[in-house]
Amino acid sequence: MSWLGFTSPLAAWLFLLTIPLVIFYFLKLRRPRVEVPSLALWRRVLNDQRVNSPFQKFKRNLLLLFQLLLLFCLILAAMQPFRPAGAERARFIPVLIDCSASMAARASAGGATRLEEAKDQVRRLIDNLVADQRLCLIAVHSSGRRLTEFTNNKRLLHAALDELEIQQVPSRLEDGLRIAEALARANPVEEAILITDGNVPDRIDFELPFKINYQKLDPGGSNIGITDFNARRNDTGWDVFARLEGAKDAKSLVEVELLQDGESVSRQTASIEGGNAERLVFQIPADAATQLELRIRPDGFDALESDNVAWLSLPLLRSLMVFCPASLASVRHALEVLPDLELYPRDGKEPAEVDLKFNDQPLETGPGSRVTVHFGVIPADLQTLVTMETGLAEVIDWVRTSPMLRHVQLFDVQIADKPANQNGATDREFELAGYEVLVQSRTGPLVLEKRGEGGLDEYFLFHPDRSTLPYRVGFPILISNLRELAQQQSGLTEARSAPTGALPPLALSPDTEYRIVGPNGRTDVARSDGSGLLSGAAAPVIGQYQILAGGAAKATVGVSLLSPTETSLATIPRLQFPEVAVAAASSGVKNDQPLWPYLAAAALAFLLIEWWYFQRPPQGMTA
Repeated sequence: MSWLGFTSPLAAWLFLLTIPLVIFYFLKLRRPRVEVPSLALWRRVLNDQRVNSPFQKFKRNLLLLFQLLLLFCLILAAMQPFRPAGAERARFIPVLIDCSASMAARASAGGATRLEEAKDQVRRLIDNLVADQRLCLIAVHSSGRRLTEFTNNKRLLHAALDELEIQQVPSRLEDGLRIAEALARANPVEEAILITDGNVPDRIDFELPFKINYQKLDPGGSNIGITDFNARRNDTGWDVFARLEGAKDAKSLVEVELLQDGESVSRQTASIEGGNAERLVFQIPADAATQLELRIRPDGFDALESDNVAWLSLPLLRSLMVFCPASLASVRHALEVLPDLELYPRDGKEPAEVDLKFNDQPLETGPGSRVTVHFGVIPADLQTLVTMETGLAEVIDWVRTSPMLRHVQLFDVQIADKPANQNGATDREFELAGYEVLVQSRTGPLVLEKRGEGGLDEYFLFHPDRSTLPYRVGFPILISNLRELAQQQSGLTEARSAPTGALPPLALSPDTEYRIVGPNGRTDVARSDGSGLLSGAAAPVIGQYQILAGGAAKATVGVSLLSPTETSLATIPRLQFPEVAVAAASSGVKNDQPLWPYLAAAALAFLLIEWWYFQRPPQGMTA
């Protein structure tokens, strides 16, 4: 291991400046010849001649010594020496900084957050950069974001670090590591530094192309938070459920307050001890659509504030709207006996949007819907994979865990339409096309499911009139399951608080531009698609988001942290990758230590000493 390195070794040529400096001391001016009336001064003259000889030139000449030392310090500083951190010196260093929700935790009241401590470590890295080293800062939360390119511009690095803020989302390292991997393809990256509180997934699906220096910060203090907030429909309204959890060392009484449309409707006290969970239940009437806000206030120190509030939107309860054409008489007959349901078309009326639609036409007909059931229709993008032939099909298996097929027996169903896979198509090819095979025959799929942002599509490739399915006990059960599935998709049976990260899909006007105003004042613009679905809008901060169009509010959506892992502030001692485990480092980041500031300070000190020595009064005289 080298004990000293130089960033600019060519500056050693400046040592040649010592030659003219020494020559100046050899070329002293001759004294003028003066006649004196006494021989007492001859001894002084002889001594001066000996001092001026080449070998006696530097004897007791402190001024020359100070000037040489001053020059040597300046030249060494220009060579930019440093003390290497290791045998292999890193020149390109990606620094991944965790800024997920748990990094806002504090170890004590008024103490620094985990992110502030991480920033202090990174600032030391930046300040100790030598000239040929480059840092790249990468923010890591539920995704990754590159803050800077590889650079040694300390002003730019400090500015990017100062702008880094907490993102109130759970931590996920893969995206940040992939950014570092992409940078490593263009630069020789040997090691990446990860600075985190350790509240990350214990298993990371990423193949490491470089070493990881896992810098684990001290964990935060005791914490209690809301980890679940949902509601389920009952006969008169909603049963609202909340779950409170704490860290392992949490022990506190918690005041819980529920607000409905800004008005307090319930207050109670809960006790959290030893990391146990507490489940709370509230009763809310269903007179109209309403917004709920849940707040908790621990009576002691609480390390994390972002998990102390949650929001939940409850829609107005109404009947399920179902569209079923008259050609599907067996389906309409099963629907007519189900409660709390409006069946269309009726009296010549056909709404533009429904919750559940049955269709047996090859083209998209009828109103839009959240759940659509197609009978005797093969999707256009699957017609090269499967066709229907005349023949008897036998069901050999089905996905019994599917919500649509719960308690439905299909072994005894006879089907006169026989599917035939084309070109040896397999289930894998259907999955790649976005479909899940729910019911399988010996020759191909009989029922497929496709989920999308706009809703759910169920494809029965055979027509029910060409099967014995309508005459089986499982048929009304199947229709009832579809009704429950549509109620869930429409939010008529249950509602859940949306987690941070992105707003849930919203059904609004089609092809319309909306302005989204967040709780921190940030404004984004998004556009709904042709079906009126607005999705993918970012929501990184807890609170309520206003959806505006034309200056008018169209919807209000609240998002909450709701993450048991972030609330627990639990840390892991090692990161588990597919082929290797990386333990947390036992010491801080070791980086090259630049020495030129010390040399520059020494040069200044020698300059001051020389000035003092030259200006001091001669011996025997008073200043």
